[in-house]
Amino acid sequence: MARLVSAHRAHIGTRRGRRVLGCFAQAVLLLRFMRQRVAVADLARDNAVSLKTAYRYLHEALDVLAVQAPDLPEVVAAAVNRGTEHLLLDGTLIETDRVSDPGSRRDRWYSGKHRHHGGLVQIVTDSDGRPLWVSPVEPGCTHDLTAARIHALPALYAAARDGVPTLADKAYTGAGAGIRVPVRRPRGRQVLDASTRGWNSYVNAERAFVEHGIAHLKTRWRALTRVTLCPWRISAIVATALVLSQMENCY
Repeated sequence: MARLVSAHRAHIGTRRGRRVLGCFAQAVLLLRFMRQRVAVADLARDNAVSLKTAYRYLHEALDVLAVQAPDLPEVVAAAVNRGTEHLLLDGTLIETDRVSDPGSRRDRWYSGKHRHHGGLVQIVTDSDGRPLWVSPVEPGCTHDLTAARIHALPALYAAARDGVPTLADKAYTGAGAGIRVPVRRPRGRQVLDASTRGWNSYVNAERAFVEHGIAHLKTRWRALTRVTLCPWRISAIVATALVLSQMENCY
C-alpha cells in the first residue's frame, strides 16, 4: 500500500518533505480506518494533523487503492479462461448515517427492505465465494435488479454466452438469459414438481457461498459495517476492501 501511495505522489509531482505524513504513515491511517473503523477525528489526533488534513489523506488513499480494483469484463474473461463452473451475484446494503438529497421529496438512501439508510452494492464472487468484483454504489432505495442492470448484467451476459452462467436469488427474476435464479412457487395451493424443487435447492445451496463472501468482507473490513463519510464514498470504500482482500490472498 505504501508503494502505491508513493507512486501516486510521484505521479502528481509531490516533492519530498512536503507532506506531514509519509507514505507508510498514510497507508497505516487507511488500514486503521478500514480494519478497525477508527473515527477520522481519532486518526487526526493520533497523527497530529488537522481534521481536514486527515480527511484529505484518507480520501486520497481510498482513491489510490480503489482504482486497483478489477473491472467486471476483466473478471469475466479470467473466469472463462479458468473454466469456472459459474459465478455468483448478490447485493448488499452498506449502512450509513441518515442522508437526504436536497430538493428531493423522498430520501433515496433509505432502504425499505432493510429499514435503514445505506447504499446498495452488487458483488460478484466465484463459485467458492471469493469476491471478484464490486459495483459502484447506488442509493438504498434501488432494487437489486435495477442496480444489476446498470452495472453488472451486460458483462454477465457475455460470460453466459461463453459457458459461465451466473447464479442469483429471486430478486433477480427476469434478469435475462444466463442469470439462473430459483423458481417462484405458484400462487394458491399449487406446489412445485420434484425436479423444480431440486433445482431450487441446488441454486440456494450454491448461493450460500456468495453470502459467506459478503460476510467476510464486512467482518474483515469493519469500515463496511457503517459508513459515516459521504454515502457516495461507499464505492471507493468497498473497492478498497476488495483490493485489500485480494492482496491478503496474494501474499
